Amino acid sequence: MIALWKWYRSKSFMLKITVGFTLGLIFGLTFGPANTFFAPLGIIFMNLLKMIVIPLIFLSLIVAVNHSNPTELGRIGVKVFPIYVITTGISVAIGIIIASIMRPGKGVSTDSEIVISVPERQGFLDTLINMIPTNIIKSFADGNILSVVFMAVIAGLAILYMRHAQDNKQQDMGYTLMKFTEAANEATLKILNGILEYAPIGVFGITAATIGNQGIDTVIALAKFVITSYIGVILLLVVFYPIILKLWGGKVIQFYKDIKESMLTAFVTCSSLGTLPITLRAAKKAGIDERIANLTLPIGATVNMNGTALRLGVAVIFASEIIGMPLSMVELVSIVVIGTLAAVGTAGVPGAGLIAMSAVFAQAGLPIEIVGLTAGINVLVDMVFTLGNVTGDLVAAKMVDLSERRHEAKNIKIQIDPQA
Repeated sequence: MIALWKWYRSKSFMLKITVGFTLGLIFGLTFGPANTFFAPLGIIFMNLLKMIVIPLIFLSLIVAVNHSNPTELGRIGVKVFPIYVITTGISVAIGIIIASIMRPGKGVSTDSEIVISVPERQGFLDTLINMIPTNIIKSFADGNILSVVFMAVIAGLAILYMRHAQDNKQQDMGYTLMKFTEAANEATLKILNGILEYAPIGVFGITAATIGNQGIDTVIALAKFVITSYIGVILLLVVFYPIILKLWGGKVIQFYKDIKESMLTAFVTCSSLGTLPITLRAAKKAGIDERIANLTLPIGATVNMNGTALRLGVAVIFASEIIGMPLSMVELVSIVVIGTLAAVGTAGVPGAGLIAMSAVFAQAGLPIEIVGLTAGINVLVDMVFTLGNVTGDLVAAKMVDLSERRHEAKNIKIQIDPQA
């Protein structure tokens, strides 16, 4: 038994998770709904990831803040948010263009009886206000990522100023708190490593149950919508992201090799937040500065939704074709803007894309009932859209990292040669 465990641990994470996904796919297609038996394996995996994600974000952010300074934090924020908005807007536009070519709604009919219950989406100002918690414990319990990020930055800055205070007692307390936080963060990473050993089993459970429950009939009925969605995200991965990485001086092929584990996990779990622990690990492998990764990736998992944005572009064209309502160029531009805001406000959890779709449909004057048509294959398209979301988060972090490296190199050059 010990020898088997050592053999298992000696295999790469990517190999193990690929085997888990492949076996899940085979079982799902072979045994159909009977695979519900394996669903608890996937639920346990997702619960473990959700369990670790809040302490991981909170502790790693405090450590990251104390390894930088307020000026650097402000500069990183100013750089990353425009990247989020611009890439999200372009993703909506790509979705519209691909769907206009593929015409996924052609020949699809809708039933007026279709009804889907969609949770109410918060407005942008409400999202900002809710970043500041009235109850810290409740924010942790609810998994409110933006509130956790806010609290971590505030706590990190408080410890940072204590460590650099003039008073010796304040300094000692600051260093004690920092030492405790670093130790707790290291313990959290050890727990994460243990969770990742279970990951292949969890991935098998998720894949087998998901594919088994979807049913091939539903997939065939909306095959064009699914194909259009996958083509759109493939364009993000092989054209759009490589172009912007090249423009920033990144090595595209090596970058994708470094983050492949996070990409596959995102595809299987359909959750940007659930994948976050693995995304943070992938960022380290990709050479992204820990300060930048720990600050940008938790926020990106909540507000940077390139894949979801592309979905909105595809869905709008899909709906307009079904009801025979052509959209003018002005309306399409308006949808790009609305879609960008909706994607930015969408939580990084499975099924959240339905919320954004409903918001965009309401603004565009399209029947919200059509959202229900895509609900049957929601998990299948969520897989690829989450892949687009998580890859987009890592691309944005890499762009900021490359920019910061150039900034540091320039400062070093100025210090060496003031005349430069």
